[in-house]
Amino acid sequence: MAATAAMAAQLRRMVDEATETTYDDDLIDDIIELYPLIDALGSDPIEYDFSTEPPTASEVDNWIPTYDLHAAASQIWEEKAGAVSDEFDFSADGGKYSRSQKEEKYMNKSRWHSSRRSPKAFKIWVSPRVDITEENNA
Repeated sequence: MAATAAMAAQLRRMVDEATETTYDDDLIDDIIELYPLIDALGSDPIEYDFSTEPPTASEVDNWIPTYDLHAAASQIWEEKAGAVSDEFDFSADGGKYSRSQKEEKYMNKSRWHSSRRSPKAFKIWVSPRVDITEENNA
């Protein structure tokens, strides 16, 4: 699984991080790869083998790398909000400095991106597995 350079560039624009000062390319790629999606062909990025205890996971070979960039952007905006959370408002030399607004603005951006995340679907298995046949329905 690998994020493309175009995905990284788009995420940088979404979070206003044009330089690699805070988030280098490797970190941007790592954050993107935290949010894989089912691809256009319906393939999951990970396949589970339930014949082992505990079940084992493996990457699907034919999965087309597809990621949720809004989820990644939301995470970065939350991190940025945390970095400025200790800033406070103050007055000095006749001026009023409202630095606490940064955290609020960053969290608003995080919520905005979070609201645009791709919906998630979950597969639920009955445990132990039940064989449903016409005999069981009678």
